Amino acid sequence: MRAITFQRHFVMHPAGSCLAAFGDTKVICTASISERVPPWLAGKGKGWISAEYAMLPGSTNSRKGRDRGGRTDGRSVEIQRLIGRSLRAAVDLDSLGEVAITVDCDVLQADGGTRTTAISGGYVALVDALEEVARLRGETRGAAAYLTGQVAAVSVGIVAGEVVCDLDYFHDSRADVDMNVVMRDGDFVEVQGTGEQGVFTRAQMDALLDSAAAGIDEIRLAQNAALAL
Repeated sequence: MRAITFQRHFVMHPAGSCLAAFGDTKVICTASISERVPPWLAGKGKGWISAEYAMLPGSTNSRKGRDRGGRTDGRSVEIQRLIGRSLRAAVDLDSLGEVAITVDCDVLQADGGTRTTAISGGYVALVDALEEVARLRGETRGAAAYLTGQVAAVSVGIVAGEVVCDLDYFHDSRADVDMNVVMRDGDFVEVQGTGEQGVFTRAQMDALLDSAAAGIDEIRLAQNAALAL
């Protein structure tokens, strides 16, 4: 595992914010509250969590062009949907009521694992946003009134025949197998795995999942330390 840090309240205006760093990968996560849920949820008494993801122009070796005119590239759309699904797994949307929280994840610096860094940091920002919802409602349990569990994510892969957890770009670009794993309290939320250079065995998959679970345990400790839980 690379060094992991979560710096809360990194931005002053949103209800929740966090600078998440997995080694040299750094992502700003902000969580904003709105009383307007998507139209298809209006009047149903249910909340919603969504995410947006973008890589800032200076986040990679060559300048990353900005999305223009409301158009988002396919990779970013796929990643922000993953982030949204992952964070919704942490929240009881019925208890939340008609509140929408958008978690924006902007990559400052990319060195592999931006989506898993965004999910893990997005959870920290989301918890602070839920604390604000609870405060405004006079809910004494705070964010715990709406949480169903703790969500974190990590990348794992097989590089030169060895299992590596939390891939940086060097390892990711050489991986024979690449996998992103999202978990909530020891259970799987989502697993994305690809044999980049061929196939992989069931034993290799089990080894990757075991490594991911151990890595996520470390991430959870860092999240809790940042949240002072």
